[in-house]
Amino acid sequence: MLDTTGPNQTLAGAQIITPEGVFEGAVDLEGGLITALRPGARPAGATDLAGDFLIPGIVDVHTDHVEAHVFPRAGVQWDFLNALMAHDAVVIAGGTTTVLDSLCVGASMKRPERRDLLVPLVAALERGRAEGLFRGDHLLHLRCEICDPDTIALTDATISSPLVRLVSVMDHTPGDRQSVDREHWLGRMAVDMGLEMTDARAAMAELLDRSARVGAEVRAHVVARAQAAGLPLMSHDDRTVAQVDQANAEGAVVSEFPTTLEAAAHARALGLSVVMGAPNLLRGGSQSGNVSLRALLEADLCDILSSDYIPRSPLDAAFFIGLDDSLPQDLPRAIAMVTDAPARLAGLSDRGRIAPGLRADLVQVRRLGVHNQVVAVWREGRRVY
Repeated sequence: MLDTTGPNQTLAGAQIITPEGVFEGAVDLEGGLITALRPGARPAGATDLAGDFLIPGIVDVHTDHVEAHVFPRAGVQWDFLNALMAHDAVVIAGGTTTVLDSLCVGASMKRPERRDLLVPLVAALERGRAEGLFRGDHLLHLRCEICDPDTIALTDATISSPLVRLVSVMDHTPGDRQSVDREHWLGRMAVDMGLEMTDARAAMAELLDRSARVGAEVRAHVVARAQAAGLPLMSHDDRTVAQVDQANAEGAVVSEFPTTLEAAAHARALGLSVVMGAPNLLRGGSQSGNVSLRALLEADLCDILSSDYIPRSPLDAAFFIGLDDSLPQDLPRAIAMVTDAPARLAGLSDRGRIAPGLRADLVQVRRLGVHNQVVAVWREGRRVY
């Protein structure tokens, strides 16, 4: 339920997590901003957070979860605006106050309808945001599939949206990057798409041929458009040093979901940030059999965590990491991986930390054994959960 007490208030009795450390105290909010931090204070009339953690609102730079609501069941397409509002509710419940909805630009084999839905879905997102229908702040991450020639026109049609903050180049063609084993990939796609193996194999052959013909041209177009728009560019599923070198030469600033330790280490050496999906850690490894997030954390080769396909996973992963003494990241640093670091990547300098002058995007988290309960969420000082 939305808070009706107004944006000026004090939150006290909290374990406040800042980049500098954790302290018990109070936070003053005024006009949607954080105005003061008061260690040790528990002023009369303040909202008592009962010793719970207070963290910045999570900033999620990659979530595929929109599609779970747009396509709630195979063959079923839901109203875009209703789907986005449902997605928004789930995102906020996981402590995410800023989400870069990651929409596919083009298609590989699965969901060819993405080509037709992208432009109206972006329009629905712009409308919902303009009309104040969302509890969270929704922006856009364009995930451009280079094996599809239609990606060129779709990129041109959407990259000028004022909501776009990130662009990534992806190649989901099997045999490289995310899916090295083509036969394993083929079996999975056949099940997912409800195809007989003969039909699935023919579709894969067509995809491989299409990727070989158009991939370089499409990638060059997407890179040029991102550069012209001044948008941060991300390379997706880097497996080799050569792939990281290509991304670096194109001006990429992020290696997103590198699939090997070697690629992640080379990206870091070149000054690229490394983004990984939090579900990789929480489920005990990559669902595609690639490098585990834990291995990257142990080597201190991960900068940012995103939700990928589980909206509340950044929250759970950050506490998992920060409270695990065997990992080098302490709790403030782990929380920064889902708040401050992604905010900086997306050019959002007004949020991501609990500090005076920044937006009062805040999350009250109660630890229940090894689980985390989101008790309350404030966006710009107003309680939205």
